[in-house]
Amino acid sequence: MNDHELFRSALASRAALIEAHLDRTLSTRPANGEFARPERLVAAMRHAVLNGGKRLRPFLVMEVSALLGGRDEAAIGPAAALECIHCYSLVHDDLPAMDDDALRRGQPTVHIAFDEATAILAGDALLTLAFDLAVSGDPEGDDGRCRNLVALLARAAGFGGMAGGQMLDLVHERMAADGETITAIHAMKTGALIRAACEAGAIVAGDRERARMHRFGEIVGLAFQLADDLLDVTADSETMGKATGKDAAAGKKTLVAMHGVDWARERLDAYVREAEELLAPFGDRAAVLRGAARFIADRSS
Repeated sequence: MNDHELFRSALASRAALIEAHLDRTLSTRPANGEFARPERLVAAMRHAVLNGGKRLRPFLVMEVSALLGGRDEAAIGPAAALECIHCYSLVHDDLPAMDDDALRRGQPTVHIAFDEATAILAGDALLTLAFDLAVSGDPEGDDGRCRNLVALLARAAGFGGMAGGQMLDLVHERMAADGETITAIHAMKTGALIRAACEAGAIVAGDRERARMHRFGEIVGLAFQLADDLLDVTADSETMGKATGKDAAAGKKTLVAMHGVDWARERLDAYVREAEELLAPFGDRAAVLRGAARFIADRSS
């Protein structure tokens, strides 16, 4: 199989593991010491998490860990944690006060399927669940690894990462923004969690090659957001499973709007080349991650 085929196979396999783990976790049955879990809240959380999705972030955690010699049993908790944080961000981003979207992954968004208050609480609960998942389920885990994972997730999701990037995105929606500012927003809003996924895999594997995987995650995170902005211009809503053309309609500044479609495609190719250079020392063992970098740049949804 070529890199793309290897990636597709690995993504499907990892996604199945993650979804089974999240399905078991998102239950109305309380864990030890918990009060009862409200059925409506659990249903909203399940709608947000188990309603499709590529599972790219948890895939990156598990695949980077495997490349560096980590155990799947140790990686699956942090992988599920990244997916919970990602899904929480989508629930809140879709709210009327934010992006005001009615469609996500081809289905009604959580505030449409339930209501706004339930959507807010579902997002809150998914974010806090992530930290439980990140540090539990691995009997061989040590305190240092747990501390590193919690710090990594908190910083990636917080005011210096994803939440801060979302704030800057809102502030600059109708303001003049240069390419450097837009790139910084991308690195925080979208890139922070993808970068954290790659770093988390390195932490799980004993803190091996963390700086290299930090940069790899940084590159593919920037590529992911640039590809997303490109798809907003070139794809249709049915293919994407969400509304498209919203950036232009809202007067939102993007690198695609600033530099054009051809520039964006050339930049994506450059990101992929750098990602492949970072993986070169691992040879054929990194074929799946090479395929992932190309998929992120070339994806159609």
